Amino acid sequence: MTDLFLTPRLKPILEQVQKFMREEILPLEQNFPHDWANIAPALEAKRTKIRALGLWGLHLPATLGGMGLSLTEFGQLSEVLATSPLGHYAFCAQAPDIGNTELLHQFGTEYQHHTFLQPLAAGKIRSCFAMTEPEFAGSNPTNLATSAVLEGEEYVINGHKWYTSSADGASFAIVMAVTNPENAPHARASMLIVPTDTAGFRIVRNISVMGEAGTGWLSHAEVMFENCRVPQTHLIGEAGKGFNLAQHRLGPGRIHHCMRWVGIAERALDMMIRYAMKRELNKGETLAQQQVIQHWIAESRANINAARLMVLDTARRIDAQGAASARSEISAIKFFVPKIMLEVLDRALQVHGGLGMSDDTLLAYWYRHERASRIYDGADEVHKTALAKQIFKGYEK
Repeated sequence: MTDLFLTPRLKPILEQVQKFMREEILPLEQNFPHDWANIAPALEAKRTKIRALGLWGLHLPATLGGMGLSLTEFGQLSEVLATSPLGHYAFCAQAPDIGNTELLHQFGTEYQHHTFLQPLAAGKIRSCFAMTEPEFAGSNPTNLATSAVLEGEEYVINGHKWYTSSADGASFAIVMAVTNPENAPHARASMLIVPTDTAGFRIVRNISVMGEAGTGWLSHAEVMFENCRVPQTHLIGEAGKGFNLAQHRLGPGRIHHCMRWVGIAERALDMMIRYAMKRELNKGETLAQQQVIQHWIAESRANINAARLMVLDTARRIDAQGAASARSEISAIKFFVPKIMLEVLDRALQVHGGLGMSDDTLLAYWYRHERASRIYDGADEVHKTALAKQIFKGYEK
């Protein structure tokens, strides 16, 4: 953590969150990863304590009962929450709910606020976001087959989605579907709210990710929409504006992800150091005395510091000028930070040896699930190309 971005308002909140994570959340990890139903009650009890401490809604605006923190301020808290896989959920700042909350707050109607946003922000329900389709490359989001046809005052949705994270147990989905097929590619799709108890909404399965399907919030579902009818009042914003809404959702969302990855890397480095210092190769000779381990630790420290500064500088630019002004910076952190995190995780796992391959530590869990960080929200290659094109523009003037 750096004091460069630490505001007077944030400092006491940060200290409280760090203390709560250390004393209340990290001890829960001994029961993780397990079936979601086994750990959810303990997390609900922690949520009650968080509300009592006045720490609920770290990411929420004051109008929703939150603290009204800036993106730069919340980013620093997000890093702390990420040091445990349970941190963001405990503080009701978990994906995909955090993105859906921001989307509904900015673009939802009064009815949508009352029916969906308020219970979501209060942590009474969960949600999911259905965009990716197995039949099309996710790197070209204009290729969507899921359709929503307006019949009278209802949209009839048909389509096939997958990697709909946390759909298992969610109360509603926000679905990207084609409503205006005659329009230009980026003006064809819209976002619609679909309660998961709607006839025609069906979870096919929780997808196994490197051998682990998961349950509840800790899952990624394959979903079918089969003549699924929702009222026109469930349209978010205007018809055909789905991609505009997605960009509003993804800008801050990438800051959230990147600071989460910094937090994971920080925890992995801490685990690597502690294990290296105690693990003996021979009597009185530890892993920490090996030069290659020392180099890994030094490189990891430098790279994590660099990643953190890049992300927070990008967040500050978004706070000051909006996400559109930080497109290049967002692209840069989106491919730079996962690379750093995955390198640190790999080194930490290597240092732990056979222990690292087991689920006796968090390393194997993170190694399984965070490899996807280089794919979702835009594959690395897409962001590198976007950044290069922006760089070229500067030379054409």
